[in-house]
Amino acid sequence: MSSVKRLFVVLACMLSLGAVAEENIAVIDVARAIFSTEIAKQRQDEMQSGIEFSSLQAKYDNIGADMKALQKEVEGKAMTLSQEQAGEYKKKMEYLRADMELVSRKLQGEVKELQNKIMQELQPKALEAIKELVEEGKITLLLQREAVISATPDKDLTGKLVDRMNKKTR
Repeated sequence: MSSVKRLFVVLACMLSLGAVAEENIAVIDVARAIFSTEIAKQRQDEMQSGIEFSSLQAKYDNIGADMKALQKEVEGKAMTLSQEQAGEYKKKMEYLRADMELVSRKLQGEVKELQNKIMQELQPKALEAIKELVEEGKITLLLQREAVISATPDKDLTGKLVDRMNKKTR
């Protein structure tokens, strides 16, 4: 269980223990709120426009184009290829596919690393903002959005959390 989810469980338990006769229940999606903040979007834009990420993305795109060209070439020559030539094309395609998977894993690794950095940076501000929203709204039970099947939009504090965090990170 992630630290954010653990904190929500603890917070929800504390709030439910102190609940009065009238319940005030709300839901929130912390991860979506964090990644919807202006600073998170800025960090994502910076990464995507960075030399290393752009280079990897261009390499991925080039390999994809090479694969399509090779596929087209094979389709055009399909009737005249010997078994040996067909085997060579298959080998080339497998090499390109392996290269593409490697570049894809590198891109995913870059994205995951950035997501972790953003979470580490913004999680304390998010928890502070959540605490303020709970106190201001006199929320007695706060649930993680994924755990809720249905909730009316007025019970979802995610948008308010994004606004509050944007103000805190300016």
